[in-house]
Amino acid sequence: MSVTTAVAGHVNPVLRVSPAPPAEAAAYFRASLAFHTDVSDVADALAAGGDPGFVLVDCRSTESWDQGHVPGAVHLPTALVPERAGELLDPAVPVVTYCWGPACNGATRAALALAELGYPVKEMLGGFEYWVREGFGFDTWQGAERRAADPLTVPVDAADCGC
Repeated sequence: MSVTTAVAGHVNPVLRVSPAPPAEAAAYFRASLAFHTDVSDVADALAAGGDPGFVLVDCRSTESWDQGHVPGAVHLPTALVPERAGELLDPAVPVVTYCWGPACNGATRAALALAELGYPVKEMLGGFEYWVREGFGFDTWQGAERRAADPLTVPVDAADCGC
C-alpha cells in the first residue's frame, strides 16, 4: 500500500501530494524563516532592552493604529511606504512589518514595497491580533492596555510555548 492510499483505496488527503524530500523541505523552511518571524520572537527581542536590531512597522491605517498598536512600532501605512519610508526608516536596519492578523495581507504588501525599495524585511506572522491574543501590552489613543492571554494561542501557565 502506498503512502497516498489507506483502507479500501481511500486517498489520504494529507499525503495526496507526497512530502518533499528532506533537503528540499529544509531549504523551504529555512527560506520561510528568512521571510517571517512571529509575535513571541518580536516580543522577546523588544523586551530584552536596548536595540533589538530591527524596526517594527505597523502598516495599518491611522484609525487602526489609534485603536491599538505594538509599543515602539513605527506607523507607516502600506499605501505610504513608497513616499515615506526614506524619512522614517534606515535602509541598513532590518524592518519587521505587521498588519491586523492572519486574514490580512497588508503586512505582506508593505514588506514587498519595502523590499522593492531595498530594505531588508520580514513579516510578523499573526499581526496585531496575535500580539493581543498572546497577552502582550499595546498602546491605544487612550493609553496602554493589556488583555489576558488566550489559552488557544499561548500557554497561560508557562514562560513560553517551547517552540
